[in-house]
Amino acid sequence: MNKWLVSVSVLLAMAVGVAQAAGDPAAGKTKSTTCLACHGADGNSANAVWPKLAGQHPSYIKKQLQNFKAGVRKNDLMSPMAMPLSEQDMDDLAAYFSSQTQAPGTTAADKVELGSKIYRGGNAATDVAACMACHGPAGAGNPTAKFPRIAGQHAAYVEKMLKDFRSGARANDNAKMMRNVVARMTDAEIAAVAQYVQGLH
Repeated sequence: MNKWLVSVSVLLAMAVGVAQAAGDPAAGKTKSTTCLACHGADGNSANAVWPKLAGQHPSYIKKQLQNFKAGVRKNDLMSPMAMPLSEQDMDDLAAYFSSQTQAPGTTAADKVELGSKIYRGGNAATDVAACMACHGPAGAGNPTAKFPRIAGQHAAYVEKMLKDFRSGARANDNAKMMRNVVARMTDAEIAAVAQYVQGLH
């Protein structure tokens, strides 16, 4: 019985530690004033080249902020914005944006067939893996693995990121997972998948 009590106490202490380490959405909202111009007040950016942060996994948002700050991921706008952020700032911002509701998108009709084919089944002929293997059938991602939610994301942003991974301009993917997948994708496949993802919900 004593061992059981000790185990429960340890688990409760860990749970409290995790809860205390989590970000504060209210604090994040206050700190997000410098983010609004690009990402919108609720994380739904009006400009399709900037990503929607609303509804994104907090673990993924924090990882990207850490990577921008450390120079692992580079962007002329985001890198200097991330430099002054503390770990708590990142937790709070991630908590705020993840708590917002993402505005849905739509898929261009002429991209649905190819986009769906690549997203759900990949391309066996060129050894391109299905996107849903990591991002899920509904594009919800995997927060534990830090695979982002991509459903509803702007097509223009997704297309640019896929091309950046393919060229090596973006290289902050674990074990080159994204770079290895997109290395064999054509421009037409990338554009179709990006459009398909935009309308996925």
